[in-house]
Amino acid sequence: MSDFSEISKQYESNSVVQKSASQILFELLDIQAKDDVLDLGCGTGHITKEIKSKTDGKVVGVDPSEGMIKKAQEQFSNLGITFRVCSAEQLDYKNEFDIIFCNSAFQWFVNPVKAIAACYASLKMNGKMAIQAPSKYNYCPNFLTAIKEVMQNKATKDIFSGFNPPWFFRNTAEEYTELFSGAGFRVKTSNIVEVNTYHSVEETYRIFESGAAAGYLNQAYYSTQLTQEYKDSFRNIVRNSFSNQADETKKVRLTFYRIYLLAKKEG
Repeated sequence: MSDFSEISKQYESNSVVQKSASQILFELLDIQAKDDVLDLGCGTGHITKEIKSKTDGKVVGVDPSEGMIKKAQEQFSNLGITFRVCSAEQLDYKNEFDIIFCNSAFQWFVNPVKAIAACYASLKMNGKMAIQAPSKYNYCPNFLTAIKEVMQNKATKDIFSGFNPPWFFRNTAEEYTELFSGAGFRVKTSNIVEVNTYHSVEETYRIFESGAAAGYLNQAYYSTQLTQEYKDSFRNIVRNSFSNQADETKKVRLTFYRIYLLAKKEG
């Protein structure tokens, strides 16, 4: 798998971390029975379905991946949810939503300033937007330890030298606050937290494949040509790294730094 269209085939079963973190967003946003909600970066729609269970209002899920949206439509369109292929920067709604729910997607925004401005325009007055996403340049020490090994291994280092990271990270909650304030939002909550969970080596690898692999193994983010041999070697190095990171109980202490931010559109 090398992009989200391919990852969509296994995303729902693999996205353990994304699902867990989403529950905090539900608490922050407190979706009411008549709220119109936009799920920004909806993936295969499994959380959009949960959103729909909380409101009789309009629910729309958008994602730039055709594969993700196709999967979401196949599973959940019968629930009255609208799904469309659209990036955050391309949002064309005006004063249509009470809530924007953005779970584990903000780090993929190509132009965060433009995307946040589009979100502000999409919300009704007094509407709310909340995000949770990996943050800090050291967003996941476990992943970055494995990637350092890819960078140094003779089987992968030459091709990896052409990798251009696609993600958007900031190191402080204040920097995220400034982004939203600059678009006109009033930021109610902005915190970066360290989240630690324990997983088997294989579970850790599946979590890596559910998101990060879409960047690290995507030709669009390389100036060098990817080969199947490179992808196979890359995956073997990453899996072996996770195995070496496991403790005596054969569990990996997986650490993520995550931004949780709640902002409101006020007059």
